[in-house]
Amino acid sequence: MTTEPIYKTDALIAENIDAYLEAHQHKTMLRFITCGSVDDGKSTLIGRLLYDSKMIFEDQLATLEADSKRVGTQGGEIDFALLVDGLAAEREQGITIDVAYRFFATEKRKFIVADTPGHEQYTRNMVTGASTADLAVILIDARKGVLTQTRRHSYLVNLIGIRHVVLAVNKMDLIGYDKATFDNIVAEYGEFARSIGIEEFTAIPISGFKGDNITGPSEFTPWYTGPALLPFLESVEVDVTADQEQPFRLPVQWVNRPNLDFRGFAGMIASGSVRPGDQVRVLPSGKTSTVSRIVSLEGDRDLAVAGESVTITLADEIDCSRGQVIVAAQAPLEVADQFESTLVWMDETEMVPGRAYWLKIGTQTVSATIHQPKYEVNINTQEHLATKTLDLNAIGVANITTDREIPFSAYADNRDLGGFILIDKITNHTVAAGMIHFALRRAQNIHWQATDIGRDHHASMKHQKPAVLWLTGLSGSGKSTIANIVEKKLARMNRHTFLLDGDNVRHGLNKDLGFTEADRIENIRRVGEVAKLMTDAGLIVITAFISPFRSERDMVRGMMQPGEFVEVFVDTPLEVAEARDVKGLYAKARSGQLKNFTGIDSPYEAPENAEMRIDTTQMTPEEAADLIIARLIP
Repeated sequence: MTTEPIYKTDALIAENIDAYLEAHQHKTMLRFITCGSVDDGKSTLIGRLLYDSKMIFEDQLATLEADSKRVGTQGGEIDFALLVDGLAAEREQGITIDVAYRFFATEKRKFIVADTPGHEQYTRNMVTGASTADLAVILIDARKGVLTQTRRHSYLVNLIGIRHVVLAVNKMDLIGYDKATFDNIVAEYGEFARSIGIEEFTAIPISGFKGDNITGPSEFTPWYTGPALLPFLESVEVDVTADQEQPFRLPVQWVNRPNLDFRGFAGMIASGSVRPGDQVRVLPSGKTSTVSRIVSLEGDRDLAVAGESVTITLADEIDCSRGQVIVAAQAPLEVADQFESTLVWMDETEMVPGRAYWLKIGTQTVSATIHQPKYEVNINTQEHLATKTLDLNAIGVANITTDREIPFSAYADNRDLGGFILIDKITNHTVAAGMIHFALRRAQNIHWQATDIGRDHHASMKHQKPAVLWLTGLSGSGKSTIANIVEKKLARMNRHTFLLDGDNVRHGLNKDLGFTEADRIENIRRVGEVAKLMTDAGLIVITAFISPFRSERDMVRGMMQPGEFVEVFVDTPLEVAEARDVKGLYAKARSGQLKNFTGIDSPYEAPENAEMRIDTTQMTPEEAADLIIARLIP
């Protein structure tokens, strides 16, 4: 085996620097990810690739050369051990817990490699790195064989749509370059790979530390006749024109209007190409127009293709804003608000069916709820397991409903318009990555039926403005008592009202729901939908629900017209509410007879920005009711 780097660029640089720069500018780019279990040798392998390519990214080059000269290497040659030590130091400091992107090049190609952590709890980081990759290098420690994390990463690689897979069986030097061990690992992995849909992969026996089969054949594996790793990475075909051959799609990132004579729609083209004069359609509105100009930093363009960021102007003044998608008029996207999707759960807090999350797809962010999963995937056996939720690193299939129709593509057809993330509305954490399979048939067959008599007419007939008075607080705080007094006082003022009480609703509409977190969320969702219908009828709706979670109260607020939702926090300390215990519920909860009771073994999330706060230790229910009415009717 030779350890001398085989890529020689110094001569070309010295002879003709302009020719070198021109050639470098037009090299193809390969994005790949290294993944595998803990200590499989990912960082060592990347260090070897950086050293053997001799094209280290600029922010490390000067330091590495100076260190190499200090330890006495000849000709400024960079010591591989320094690279490996540097990567190891990063790992010890926790830097590579996140995705580390590294850049290098050979004479034939430029590379961006995502170095992702192998720990199971950081699988979410691997998903991040894989989301833009063309190829995956899956490492296996030859001493350990195929592990659960190997299977998980392979499943995710296939799920995300990476079609080029290298199985790098590493640390072959530590097993004496044994062919039988290599063959057994490849056979076991091949059986699993085929079961998840990976039909082809390239298996290479390597030693990242010693350099075997990295840049050329190793003398210690004469039985292996396939390609070495780096030549394979240089030669693998990546179809850079595939997206350009698809129909035109431009997710609008922002609207550019520097003056009254110019109104452009800017964004990165997700697929296809566009020219001035092309007929386009804006989704979800469906309005059509013609492309007038294509503007870039270099000036007007006659053509723009997938992957380029441009601004286009339209011949007609039509409504188009951030989050909408401009598409080829004759090949529009589907538009729907219900989908079947695969979810990769990435948060330590488990998924809660019915809870509202932010869903970000393309340049658009909408509110979305997840239904109970259809199943969770057992990574080792591919078995579909029944489940009510998804926890950290779980992969499952579930239906998702958004609060409005969005244009989309199946993930298999377009990553940008079929892939999404879910964000917790309270913590702002990214909790899941998702891939859309298809729109649900019921979403395509159900359409909003316009009626001649609307909410404004209903309200004017009642001579009042619709509103929702949402009383929230612990059990025993006095919500129902105050709500009842408020309704009586409004009735004496000839106001049209309806009182929705938590206990009463559970006798009918919600009698099928229990008190688990998921059931409580569904309880509030249904009440919110009923309250919305009642405001459409022009009513003042008064509700008395514990409604313990901020995200669900915010979900109901989002259903209402601006200013119609009035959150009233009936603030009573737990010890005071428990001392009242008019229903005996706290006593049952303390004795263990009543599970998931708010304030005892289930949390209550107090409002942070409620319109009103009622301190029942400082005022009577009558005084509280008068205060609420004064807020409602100045």
